[in-house]
Amino acid sequence: MLSRKTPRVHLSLDELRLPLVHTFTIARGSETDAHTLIVRLQHGEHEGLGEAAPSARYAESVESVAAALRAHPLGDDPYAVARLLTGLPPAARCALDVALYDWIGKDLDRPLWQICGFDPARTPVTSFTVGIDTPERMLAKLDEIRTHPVIKVKLGTADDVELIRAMRARYTGALRVDANEAWTPERAVAVLGELERCDLEFCEQPIPAGAPERLRWIRERTSVPLVADEDARDSRDLPALQGCVDGINIKLVKCGGLRGAISMICTARALGLKIMLGCMVESAVLTTAAAHISPAVDWADLDGPFLTADDPFSGVTYADGKLILSDRPGLGVRERAAA
Repeated sequence: MLSRKTPRVHLSLDELRLPLVHTFTIARGSETDAHTLIVRLQHGEHEGLGEAAPSARYAESVESVAAALRAHPLGDDPYAVARLLTGLPPAARCALDVALYDWIGKDLDRPLWQICGFDPARTPVTSFTVGIDTPERMLAKLDEIRTHPVIKVKLGTADDVELIRAMRARYTGALRVDANEAWTPERAVAVLGELERCDLEFCEQPIPAGAPERLRWIRERTSVPLVADEDARDSRDLPALQGCVDGINIKLVKCGGLRGAISMICTARALGLKIMLGCMVESAVLTTAAAHISPAVDWADLDGPFLTADDPFSGVTYADGKLILSDRPGLGVRERAAA
């Protein structure tokens, strides 16, 4: 009797460049297109899609992710998720993690949100991000999207206070700000003090990461809630943030994918921290993966598909900013015919 050989897990990697609708600028720099890595995991009759959108801020790149994945042993069992992810750096782990769960969902013929036990009706409304530009151009961008119910504004210039006051004068929705580590503690207290009357939902990462006690010092001197982003890479970072901030921003590529994100959600809840689920500038593959676990968080900043001009993938959709999840198996992501 002949034995049937079990097929091995196989990965193919594709670099993806995504042109942006507008040049996207934060306090650290600008980009006119996003550079990500698409992972295709083949095993049997199914293909799982994953993506990494690595950041130089965390000493990772598309090239480093690809090298890590090419050198990583895979075996023949896509369900051996913990073993398959062991030993990979965060962005590479994220790409493989998402591809594995997309494959598992397709193999089980169930959407990812159902496998995780989440209620798709409980997805939050996502923010739409306005990057740094001249005050005139930022106000023009605001006018383009002023019907959106939640807007996040990147800060880190000398015009921060005047800009937000001008935005609040013409925008009545929820308004968030993100300094991306641009301020000193003293500058943060001064700016947020000036903006307390602007009804900000929160301020994200006002100062450079690595000094939770300075975040606590700021929090004691402002009524604007603080959310940690660069200070909250994975669940191990969270205990030091208790009492220093009001919430955290989870991004799949920072924490190593869906498993890492769920670990952070559980840890944050235990510590009494509120949770935002964010993204890099990325395709619908990675944003959709995050959207599947969004019913478990308080806020969403999953606007990657809004920022790109020519995404070859379609996935999560939006109804007045509310994330709408597909019933299709796995992530439910499809490649556009034009791609």
